[in-house]
Amino acid sequence: MNDGRRDPDALLARVQAEEAKKARGKLKIFFGASPGVGKTYTMLEAGREQAREGLDVLVGYIEPHVRPETQALVLGLDMLARKEVPYRGTKLVEFDLEAALAKRPQLILVDELAHSNAPGMTHAKRWQDVLQLLEAGISVFTTLNVQHLESLKDVIAQITGVSVAETVPDSVFDGADEVELVDLPADDLLERMREGKVYLPHQAERAIKNFFAKGNLIALRELALRKAAERVGAQMDDYRQQQGVSGVWPVNERLLVCVGPSPFSTRLVRATRRIAGSLKAPWVAVHVETPADSRLSENARELLSQTLHLAEQLGGETATITGPNLPDELIHYARSRNVTKIIVGKPNRSRWKEWLQGSLVYELTRKCGDIDVYVITGDRDDKTSSAQQPSPPHASGNAYLVSVLIVLACTLISWPLSYTLAAATLIMVYLLGIVAIASRFGRGPSVLASLLSVAAFDFFFVPPFFTFAVQDTEYIFTFAVMLATALTISTLTTRVTFQAESARARERRAASLYAMSHQLAAARTLEQIAQAAVRHVSDAVDAKVAVLVADPGGAWASLGSETNSFEPGPHDLAVARWVLDHEEIAGHSTATLPGSAGLYLPLRASHGAVGVLGILPSTPWKTIGPDRLHLLETLSGLTALATERVQLAAEAARIRVQMETEKLRNSLLSAVSHDLRTPLSVITGAASTLVDVEKSLDPAVREELLESILDEAEHLNRLVVNLLDMTRLEAGAIEVKRDWQSVEEIVGVALGRQSDQLKDHPVVTRLEPELPFVPMDDLLIEQVLINLLENAAKYSPPGAPIELTASEESGRLVVEVADRGAGLAPEDLERVFEKFFRSNSAIARPGAGLGLAICRGIIELHGGTIEAKNRDGGGAVFRFSLPLASSQPTIPADEAPTGA
Repeated sequence: MNDGRRDPDALLARVQAEEAKKARGKLKIFFGASPGVGKTYTMLEAGREQAREGLDVLVGYIEPHVRPETQALVLGLDMLARKEVPYRGTKLVEFDLEAALAKRPQLILVDELAHSNAPGMTHAKRWQDVLQLLEAGISVFTTLNVQHLESLKDVIAQITGVSVAETVPDSVFDGADEVELVDLPADDLLERMREGKVYLPHQAERAIKNFFAKGNLIALRELALRKAAERVGAQMDDYRQQQGVSGVWPVNERLLVCVGPSPFSTRLVRATRRIAGSLKAPWVAVHVETPADSRLSENARELLSQTLHLAEQLGGETATITGPNLPDELIHYARSRNVTKIIVGKPNRSRWKEWLQGSLVYELTRKCGDIDVYVITGDRDDKTSSAQQPSPPHASGNAYLVSVLIVLACTLISWPLSYTLAAATLIMVYLLGIVAIASRFGRGPSVLASLLSVAAFDFFFVPPFFTFAVQDTEYIFTFAVMLATALTISTLTTRVTFQAESARARERRAASLYAMSHQLAAARTLEQIAQAAVRHVSDAVDAKVAVLVADPGGAWASLGSETNSFEPGPHDLAVARWVLDHEEIAGHSTATLPGSAGLYLPLRASHGAVGVLGILPSTPWKTIGPDRLHLLETLSGLTALATERVQLAAEAARIRVQMETEKLRNSLLSAVSHDLRTPLSVITGAASTLVDVEKSLDPAVREELLESILDEAEHLNRLVVNLLDMTRLEAGAIEVKRDWQSVEEIVGVALGRQSDQLKDHPVVTRLEPELPFVPMDDLLIEQVLINLLENAAKYSPPGAPIELTASEESGRLVVEVADRGAGLAPEDLERVFEKFFRSNSAIARPGAGLGLAICRGIIELHGGTIEAKNRDGGGAVFRFSLPLASSQPTIPADEAPTGA
């Protein structure tokens, strides 16, 4: 019930929104119908005015059109350098977002809000750059043409025949702090174009014959004016809500038609549509849900749903509001929506019924104030038979019988009390019974109980007893007050009961939406989303539910639990396909494919429909009321957003894998092509020299050439071996053959095999005496040591020592290879074991970046760990550890190792 107070939740939300806007910059859009109307010129003039007032103004980006009068306005203003971006052999100039954020001006001018940025920029669209500037607290002036609004894209294409590729979401336009319309008549704009003030003459002639045809410009101008007028209207409504204005400001016509469960309401809806069409005004069909609605028949409810559905089909808005007093709630809603005209049907009840039950027309005309009330004759729809006429709501005969029994019970309770209590006190017993009847059965039985209670009290407890005669005339007043009190209590109790039922219904709906949104937020798979949707939708509308998702090949997948879902047949899938393709509701009780047994709603997301929600009612529906349909649309919207989130996450993961694969392929091609080409060039050159001039070569030179061929061939062999080993590691094809091995032997073999690579580096070996045997694959661990020693030699200058140590620590074998090279950058300590990663500090011939990655793979196969860190005094140390067995094998003395 409306008590005249403003909604505290709305006030809190407004305060929070205002606080959030204080930290943001202000956005002003200079809005026009087409290029050439003067948006940039007007924006620059406004910017210069702000600069004269002492504001720090920066020209971020101005489109480089050849317009001298526009370019002259830039002079004297601080201008941001443009960012050059290479693209397909040319250079594109773009707005430099990073430089603008670094300068942090108070106001920045950025032309062409709908512009698409070059590949490689921070954002794909310029409007995203502007939003980031606003978030940083920088105010922005920008320009926008009406054809670039996302919601008008189809309209523009229909008018001009051109599909605009660059669009701006309407939310950006609607969220602007200020929009200034820059208008120019079509004839004046065409004259400017012919004078070359918009495009070059040869370009202007082509434009006038195509997009800039006079008819197109007139239509674009009307769209721009209407869009600006809509924004002004929204600002006016917002101001009225802020200031709590209760009166109507008739700046624009807005109609309201009151509908109810009557066959006459369809005529009111159609008449309102005709009046709204002639006035070019929006209209809304409103039903006020009163306590009487709880006792409506099923036919009456279906008729009301059909009427509201008709209003939506005719382009009107529908609303259902709740309140105990129909005229008051209707007036309050009309004032909140700035309605100028209320349309109701002419009453057809007799005068005595209007006197008893009240007249809607009379109450509206008495309370409407400055709102016009139109009373229209309520001719019934010809399609509505008399059988569909809803009967007045009244309680069942059992309710009236129970009322009589409760009054009888109150009389029996009061009889023994009458000997000790005053007669007036017994009235409380009857009032208690009336409250019980009103709270359970409604107004009709409570009124009967009120009348019977007065009669019973007079007959049994007022002298002379057992007669309706009254000795003391004061009891006449008592009877009147008792009857009035009983009627008032019954009315108030019925009203409170109705409000409680309405509150419970709203609470159930809110709880259902909260529970579903909470569960969908935690869902990570399409199956989890479908299960949540099936459960909550089926509970909300008592129906079987199916969530249908189509794969790229066109095949349908039905998701959801088996308990509350149904298996769609071929006909259902055909309906679902139509819904998915057209993104419209279809099926039972709709205008599209109404013969279907189920109702199908598209799961609309930001990028289109991602699936279909099928609903098969447990009990047949005649029609679907707007409230139920809005609830289903809300639930389907939540399901669609969750489904899109999961699909986008999967797509993002796929793209990440694809990017990593592409990056890996590029790294592999780069490394292999370089590392194969260099040794092959050396081998080819040396071999060709030997072939061409072998007889004249000095033996020392010939030997040197042969050694270089051998060295490069070995380098190629190591590269190929590393590539094969990496492939086998990733494929899991390497089998670890663990056997008891001596660390000393493996170290000795590795040093012997690397003697040529280590000839310029003294190797210091420190092996702890009596190291235990380790269960490991000696060939693989030997490969690890060879790779680590080769890496140390590669990154160390000639003459720098390499240290190799082995020890036992906490039940693990620890081996370290240390060098005195340049060391590793802090950010490289973790990446050094990645495939194809090569440090920039290499002073020797770089490899393919696979050696350390292979080391990590082999050590992890043995259940060990490997790490890298920098040494004090320069250089790096690579340390790996392997687990030791709890017991050692028994080895004969003559087979024991003697050292490295």
